[in-house]
Amino acid sequence: MKSRGKRSSCSRCCGVHPLLFAVGSERYTPYQQVKRPTELLTLANRILGTGQLSLAKYLFITADEKEPISSHDEVKFLTYILERLDLRRDIHFYTNTTIDTLDYSGTGLNSGSKVVIAAYGDKLRSLCHEVPENLKGIRGYENVRLIMPGVVAMQGPKFNSYADTEKEMRGLCDALQEKGPFESCPMIVLCDDSSFLSESIHNFLWVTFTRSNPSHDIHGVNSFYEHKHWGCDNLIIDARTKPHQAPPLVTDPTVEKNIERLFVKGASLAELYSTELKVLKIEK
Repeated sequence: MKSRGKRSSCSRCCGVHPLLFAVGSERYTPYQQVKRPTELLTLANRILGTGQLSLAKYLFITADEKEPISSHDEVKFLTYILERLDLRRDIHFYTNTTIDTLDYSGTGLNSGSKVVIAAYGDKLRSLCHEVPENLKGIRGYENVRLIMPGVVAMQGPKFNSYADTEKEMRGLCDALQEKGPFESCPMIVLCDDSSFLSESIHNFLWVTFTRSNPSHDIHGVNSFYEHKHWGCDNLIIDARTKPHQAPPLVTDPTVEKNIERLFVKGASLAELYSTELKVLKIEK
């Protein structure tokens, strides 16, 4: 068995603690003409039951085929998965389960959900490189921005409650469905500020996967249940700030200025700061 993963991403600036990217092997049914995730789902269960990897809330997993895949290039990795993702088959939820104590997106302390998105096989779609026309002009949803191929940020009304959100999402999904299919855009992120979300891949990863609880905040266009399995045609992740979530951590210029003296040459933390810089250079 081969499995590679990392707590993604943004290793150059910050860690997105609930997000995990993994690359494994797919060898269970090599004779099948239609390739699909099989061994990857076994690996996913193992990953989510191993040490601190079990604290991940979102697991994206795929397998090498013709050429190696790296989980360290976030855009290429997600592009590879989204090109192959069968949205009606490849999304697997763990509901009413335990989550990281530091995760504030759940329904209570250590209480929330997880989701595995496992994609493997032949390419199913070409991803959009600009915002599809279908996503524009929907009342109440504005400033639609492209984040990366196949992923769009949509600015929505302020989150009020999950009861209200259910009604809002039904309306949004109906409106999108009426506009016709948009297969080239498998993922839509509903947010408070789509300009900020689409500004960088780091903003996208941090906001989307820290501010959402999979079981409560994942919706879908033309969604359905079949034998307890959920699927859809287009994925919508509600990454708006919720009232029960921790407020954003905003730096205080006065505090920053006061602690700078501790890091100057000869001060108590100067050596520690120098060591961290060396480690960052090595990781890069």
